Amino acid sequence: MDVFLNGFRQALELILSLDPDLLEIVRLSLVVSGAALGMSAIMGLPVGIFLGLKDFPGKRLVVAVVYTGMGLPPVVVGLVVYLLLSRQGPLGEWGWLFTPKAMMLTQTILALPLIGGFTMTAVAAIPPALMLQLRSLGATRRQIVLTLLYEARAGVLAALVAGFGAIISEVGSVLIVGGNIAHKTRVLTTAIVLETRKGNFSMAIALGLILLALTFSANWFLLHLQGRLDPRA
Repeated sequence: MDVFLNGFRQALELILSLDPDLLEIVRLSLVVSGAALGMSAIMGLPVGIFLGLKDFPGKRLVVAVVYTGMGLPPVVVGLVVYLLLSRQGPLGEWGWLFTPKAMMLTQTILALPLIGGFTMTAVAAIPPALMLQLRSLGATRRQIVLTLLYEARAGVLAALVAGFGAIISEVGSVLIVGGNIAHKTRVLTTAIVLETRKGNFSMAIALGLILLALTFSANWFLLHLQGRLDPRA
């Protein structure tokens, strides 16, 4: 118990003193996960909208693939990306292995099906009558898409938060492709593993508290926005 209390106290001191090593890890974590979330949103939102609105041959198979992707084992994704980016791999010439770019790629693959799947579900739940009404009013395709996104805003926000939560807290895949290199690829989750193994519990606890704060803030932000956007709130 004393070890935990002392570690917790020292962890707070590290956070309040803005420890440089701590800040560097947090900054890289936000850069990597933020970039991955942005790239997965750019690709996942249009895919989710398309799947939510269109019926076409083979749609069930595509939807099954998306749902399967939502449960992809992160370590398997990390292994596949590692093999692709290794020197003998087809993308070895890129030189991305053990760099933040490889970590961004892995996290993008993990977040993409989550964002696409949640967006698809939210858009599909919109009453079909709204689409007919928009078309009867002469709305353009762009106006229709923007209106549908607005109507499905709660689901879209949930998709983005789910994607962020999944990648910011992921450790296996980023450890495989990033290598946990100090001042280069060390992020919150991999640093927690390292510091725990070293017995540096104060730093591990500090990193864990920041990780919890980030995930809590993302979820609170989602609930806050939903409350403001919902006219019934």
